[in-house]
Amino acid sequence: MTLNYLLKRMLGTIPLLLGVSLVLFGVLHLAPGTPMDVYADNPSVSQEALDQMKVALGLDQPLPVQYTKWVTAFFTGEWGYSIRTARPVVTEITERLWPTIILGGSSFFLALLVAVPLGVLSAVRRYSATDYGITFMSFLGISMPVFWLALMLQLLFAVQWRILPSAGMQTIGENSLVDLLRHLALPALILAFANVAGWSRYMRSSMVEVLSQDYVRTAKAKGLPHNKVVYRHALRNALIPVITVVALDFAGILSGAVITETIFAWPGIGRLFIESMNGRDYPVLLALMMLGSFALVVTNVLADLAYAAADPRIRYD
Repeated sequence: MTLNYLLKRMLGTIPLLLGVSLVLFGVLHLAPGTPMDVYADNPSVSQEALDQMKVALGLDQPLPVQYTKWVTAFFTGEWGYSIRTARPVVTEITERLWPTIILGGSSFFLALLVAVPLGVLSAVRRYSATDYGITFMSFLGISMPVFWLALMLQLLFAVQWRILPSAGMQTIGENSLVDLLRHLALPALILAFANVAGWSRYMRSSMVEVLSQDYVRTAKAKGLPHNKVVYRHALRNALIPVITVVALDFAGILSGAVITETIFAWPGIGRLFIESMNGRDYPVLLALMMLGSFALVVTNVLADLAYAAADPRIRYD
């Protein structure tokens, strides 16, 4: 993969992100409610104060003018201030970014380490009891609501057995790695379980198709060991379609696992999104959605890199 290809891909994202920003801005402002509605029912806030706040936030201007000012400021690094907290949007997001990276990264690698071997095992032992068992668990995981599973595990491990904390990122007064891992266990397991169910099915389907190819049968006919045929010849090609799915899901994880972070009171991007949504915090919401869009673009570029690493025949010139 050449540097020119990467440069072209990244430059091509600029008009794409501009289009996304226009859609996001329009949808957010067309949704019911405004930031002023949060204070409208407060008797201590007068109508005059609301009007002054509206002018200060620029919400009295026409939408095209608001969009032009916002998008210009955003792409120059001026993300404004949170309506809820009056703090810089950059500060609000950076404080929540690290917890999301910890949770999303750990659940991602855990899911990957489990899903790929399960998918390969299910494909190699197709139509066996092992295959049926993995398939049943995958369908169960796909169909099971994440919020319900999270609540059940909270009830089991935190309430009944009392071996893991039910919420938060750390215990007050403690700042140890062990305490962090104890708080991380349940939310990471929930996120990983949801991804394992889907990824293992994609892995199985792709592996079954590759194992039926002529070059795989030729490798078997040459007398190569079974494990070498599966893991050296078949697996790399079977990973190509799986990489696409994993890249898209990874962008979603980094954008914030909204349900999981809310249930476990994890102080990450997902929980910040819910708080900003409830508070009609336009600057924070727009920044989070744009960062999510950018993460999706970046993971697609990383997927291209992974394609070339998995299959030496793929080159970007």
